[in-house]
Amino acid sequence: MLQIETFILNPFQENSYLIWETDFGEALLIDAGCYEKHEFEMVEHFLSEHELTLTGLANTHCHIDHILGVPYFRNSYNLPFRAHKDESRLVQNAHLMGKIFGLNVQPFPELDSFIEPGDEIRVGTHIFQAIHVPGHSQGSLSFYCREAGIVLTGDALFRGSIGRTDLPGGNYDQLIHSIQNNLFVLPPETEVYPGHGESSTIAIELDSNPYF
Repeated sequence: MLQIETFILNPFQENSYLIWETDFGEALLIDAGCYEKHEFEMVEHFLSEHELTLTGLANTHCHIDHILGVPYFRNSYNLPFRAHKDESRLVQNAHLMGKIFGLNVQPFPELDSFIEPGDEIRVGTHIFQAIHVPGHSQGSLSFYCREAGIVLTGDALFRGSIGRTDLPGGNYDQLIHSIQNNLFVLPPETEVYPGHGESSTIAIELDSNPYF
């Protein structure tokens, strides 16, 4: 059985997701947003308590709130920093954006490898497929596991809302098109795990999201 633990982190209340399978001891961390010392300790305590080994990092996108913890986990666990290639410029400028928001951050490492649309990320016996959903940022990805019936949407689709499009790389019309054509085609019962806020389902968003 696939397991998901949500950590609400940093001043932006960003959702980081730790994913693992019951019968396997390997875990994947999506959007490592740890900023304060206790947030790193919280994630590592959870790993230790559940006898999990962190074996993968992946990012839906690379705005500052979603990558604050990446350098630590990348270096401490010798894991590659992975996201869509179009997020490279955001990574390069992330420390400048952090300073605008009063965060004490250093320049971030460049992406070690790229996740292309259609690429598969394995967690135990489960497979997550990368879906390109540009509009919040040009390289925004969602990660969909058909078997488990879940999709991690980053900041593309929220419960009752969508991602902001006034940041660099944002495009409102493109985001609406991406969601309609790449996310709303998923089975309606698919659970939606967003980058901020509460979870939802595709059916709920189709029925009541005011942007559609």
